[in-house]
Amino acid sequence: MRTIREKIIHITVLLSLFTAALFIFSCSDSTSPETGQGQVKITMVDSPAGYDEVNIVVTRVEVHKADAGSNDGWIVINNTTATYDLLLLRNGASVVLGDHQLDAGRYTQIRLIIGTGSNVVVDGVTYPLEIPSGEQTGVKLNHSFVIEDGLLYELLLDFDAERSIVVTGNGQYKLKPVIRMTPVVISGSISGKINPVSAAGFVYAISGTDTSLTIAEPITGSFMLMALLQQTYRVEVFSADPAYNDTTITNVIVVAQQNTNLGTINLSIR
Repeated sequence: MRTIREKIIHITVLLSLFTAALFIFSCSDSTSPETGQGQVKITMVDSPAGYDEVNIVVTRVEVHKADAGSNDGWIVINNTTATYDLLLLRNGASVVLGDHQLDAGRYTQIRLIIGTGSNVVVDGVTYPLEIPSGEQTGVKLNHSFVIEDGLLYELLLDFDAERSIVVTGNGQYKLKPVIRMTPVVISGSISGKINPVSAAGFVYAISGTDTSLTIAEPITGSFMLMALLQQTYRVEVFSADPAYNDTTITNVIVVAQQNTNLGTINLSIR
């Protein structure tokens, strides 16, 4: 399997022409929440990985009400089957997994029910992606949140495809999801543009042990790191082309529900 640095050289022009709106799938209700209800909106983004595609078939999205039974406490917020290539969900692209009214109260879990057909494409070859218990109990994510009367709760799921896929000794691919969950109300983003575009920059936002990664778009050089907690970061840019020097920008402040634009980052020639 090629590394991320090798893979970026082979990214096609077609992928770069897609816009974030192309990837947004919404199942939102058009009506306002009724009295005693609020709204939940769950959006998914991803980090790059050294694969051609990582396709996940989601048949249903549910949340679990606190203090309810383990079997009867699940509430469906999206039951429309859709397939998502996780590797397209970067640099501002996202997909809405659920946008639904809920009774006010506390909820403790999110569950993604995975259908048949999920796969990973490696060097042009498609392999089935095994997701243990995906169709039965689903992928369960522990996250406690409160729905308030008349208010919207927004949550970002940052899916790390690179760390989530495990290759077994017999060549099988298994998904063991590594997902970072960040409420929109306490998160922001960092964006910018790498120059020259040919430098093919890898961009990291680092704060303590918290690290997020993206790859600058191969045609425009633009990038966006999403679902970042409100705090100060160190942004490191590395080039896939050894002809260019790496660079670091310190004291980059992320403010909740805002984007910090770093403008054009120029990489010098070695």
